[in-house]
Amino acid sequence: MAKTTPATLALRKAGVAFTLHTYDYDPEAGRVGLQAAQSLGADPARVLKTLMAQVDGKPVCAVLASDQEVAMKKLAAVFGGKAAAMMKPADAERITGYRVGGVSPFGQKRPAPTVVDEAALAHPRVFVNGGQRGLQAELAPADLVAALGAKVAAIT
Repeated sequence: MAKTTPATLALRKAGVAFTLHTYDYDPEAGRVGLQAAQSLGADPARVLKTLMAQVDGKPVCAVLASDQEVAMKKLAAVFGGKAAAMMKPADAERITGYRVGGVSPFGQKRPAPTVVDEAALAHPRVFVNGGQRGLQAELAPADLVAALGAKVAAIT
């Protein structure tokens, strides 16, 4: 497994301190984030999933705990929109440059405005996808927000 991805390059360029962790990705897992948390032996609240959605037809990125679901009305409100919907997997792959199950908020081909669920900031360290299936980057949530220029809001 390559440990240099567009995500890890973006993290290094931003000067973010992070640690990489690998795990055996299960393509049959119903919920990839929960499978990652279990494989890493980490609390699912600390293993964040990256979801690509659309607000009023425009791409956005939502980062939240793997054991939570995004509230579409709250997501739309964060970006000043009326309606939000999950992006089709093929569109998410085209826009981010990553395969579903390996989408990172960092190093996306066409970066989308991002929101991090406020609950993530309650942890000293969190995990986000490192840019490929089976690779997670562990970092401080404040660094996650700062490096992405992300909004912080309750989106669950």
